[in-house]
Amino acid sequence: MITDATLARINEGVQLHHQQGQRAAAREVFARIWDEIGGEQGDPLHVCVLAHSMADVQDDVHQELVWDQRALAAADLLTDARVTQAGVTLPVAGLYPSLHLNLAECYRKLGDLDRARDYLQRAQAGIGALGDDEYAQLIRSGLDRVEQQLTSE
Repeated sequence: MITDATLARINEGVQLHHQQGQRAAAREVFARIWDEIGGEQGDPLHVCVLAHSMADVQDDVHQELVWDQRALAAADLLTDARVTQAGVTLPVAGLYPSLHLNLAECYRKLGDLDRARDYLQRAQAGIGALGDDEYAQLIRSGLDRVEQQLTSE
């Protein structure tokens, strides 16, 4: 169970986007939190989760890519101890398949198919860090979708 107040607030923005379809409102929530945590200088867990979420509400793929790159850079600074302290049940390794999947999708949209394939392979290589729950199934289906799209391009 998430015990970190900032992560809980980020989740509220995610709910605005995913359950209520309010991308602009979610973007505003995320922007406020970004300012409060000190941007990229903030706690790497907050930066990672917030940037990963902010990428999903961008209208421009170039901005989406910037946010996804920020999320990945912050993940590289995380420890399992910090993630556990916040009440996140995934180990740090479990964050990478989704981060790499999103980068693969960005590069695919931008037409950089070599980079897209590279990040897809990274995501596939890390999928073993996930269990067999709903989240893992979501990531696996995303990997299958991007792989099919890359095969047809």
